[in-house]
Amino acid sequence: MPRFVQFEEFGSRDYLQVVDRERPWPGPGQILVRVMAAGLNPMDVKAYRSEQAAARMGVTLPSGIGQDFAGFVEDVGDGVTRFRSGDAVLGTAPFAAIADFVVVPADGQVIEKPEALTFEVAGALGVVARTAVASSRSLGLGEHDIVLVSAAAGGVGILAAQLAVRAGATVIGTASEENHEFLETLGIIPVRYGDGLADRVREALDDGDRVTAVLDNHGPDTIEAGIELGVPVERINTIATFGPEAQGAQTVGGYAAGNDELAEVAELLAENELVLPVDSIYPIERVGEAYGRLEAGHVRGKIVVVTD
Repeated sequence: MPRFVQFEEFGSRDYLQVVDRERPWPGPGQILVRVMAAGLNPMDVKAYRSEQAAARMGVTLPSGIGQDFAGFVEDVGDGVTRFRSGDAVLGTAPFAAIADFVVVPADGQVIEKPEALTFEVAGALGVVARTAVASSRSLGLGEHDIVLVSAAAGGVGILAAQLAVRAGATVIGTASEENHEFLETLGIIPVRYGDGLADRVREALDDGDRVTAVLDNHGPDTIEAGIELGVPVERINTIATFGPEAQGAQTVGGYAAGNDELAEVAELLAENELVLPVDSIYPIERVGEAYGRLEAGHVRGKIVVVTD
């Protein structure tokens, strides 16, 4: 029988269960996708750990898990003309993606998968691609900018940093030291995160240069460093810090981008114009281990669960 990952209690990844269910059927305007790969996101961890965080995301028990998927259209509901059975697709199915099958609206967050894009990368793309495009474009980055990108080796950060490079900006990215050489291959100047970040950023700059924008994917320490470096708050965008701690920074995230932006990033990846590393791949039966890897941190790119 088809497998679905769910949790019925809050607290930890130990409550994630792989359960058997009947195959779902698409209703009018929906498509049924046989999932080949699904990516993990930090919001998943927040949801299964905390009832309060889950409530803010509209999650109730029992709940599925996972946001992003890639696979083949298995069946289509009445009135669907955009897709047909056999089409390779990628998209987002909030808190339902880690499963053998997922039902999504045909006019929702789903697009055709470029042929050259692997299912593993495609299945990890939905949330991070839209978020990276929206956050980077919120600052109108160009060739005169020097931008600080935090968590630059992570899923959102690595795409946002590369998009900033493509826009002509000089990019300084925070990452653990094991990821520094990798970032350099992408044209990103790496610096270690943690205390003294602003000083290390200054040391990485040429004399007379200064940071003009910040893309925060990590937390308030990045915003603090940006302000210390003289960046106006309107030139700081955060997807990780909200409320008073954001100190007036923009908070533009994936909600501000759609299928066009997702397709744009997917094509750039398929053409090897962008890189999204797959840190590790786990079978669906080991989904708890996959989330353990995510919780451990220092992930390069994305973690993916596969069904075969």
